[in-house]
Amino acid sequence: MITNKRKIQYNETEEKLYACAKELFQKYGYKNVTVDSIVEAAGVSKGSFYVHFQSKNALLSQLIFDYINRADLSYETFLENIPQAKTASDILIALVEKIATYLSEDIGPESMTMLYEILLAKEENADPVLSYNRRLYKLFTQVITKGIDEKEFAETIDVDTIIKHSIISLRGLTYEWCLRYPDFDLKDHAVKHFQLLLSGISSK
Repeated sequence: MITNKRKIQYNETEEKLYACAKELFQKYGYKNVTVDSIVEAAGVSKGSFYVHFQSKNALLSQLIFDYINRADLSYETFLENIPQAKTASDILIALVEKIATYLSEDIGPESMTMLYEILLAKEENADPVLSYNRRLYKLFTQVITKGIDEKEFAETIDVDTIIKHSIISLRGLTYEWCLRYPDFDLKDHAVKHFQLLLSGISSK
């Protein structure tokens, strides 16, 4: 019983530290948040922080992993539920719209700005976001390959090139959204942009 109680307390403390850090990062920017301010908000000792996280950067790294995994799982589930009878173009636009909606409604511009700050500072491992083994890349591969196999997309451009340009486009759109929020509708611009992109790779 003691072991179980301690385990529950351990998990509760870690969750409290994580939640308070996330809130402070969003409000003040991760560079302006210290370990002292995190433990003060969480109501725990500084020593307790280091029991759970090696450093503030380690907590940031965990935050990045969670953002990416949560987002990619959501996209994966969404794609699995789209009827495969639809054209690859329709599926791609639906996926892009889902991504834009998720970023806008579930993550928000403040969190995305924070993520960009972390990535640009190069203080943490960016592989969860940038790796070509990321689930998001595999989802785009699946859709683009379908379009080429079904002769909907031209075969003059290889799949990897189309995927990389698609991801670059999404990042650019998201960055623009962060800069111009709330005067930039991410979903609307993303859909229009990918409709233009699809006109460039269409086989017709």
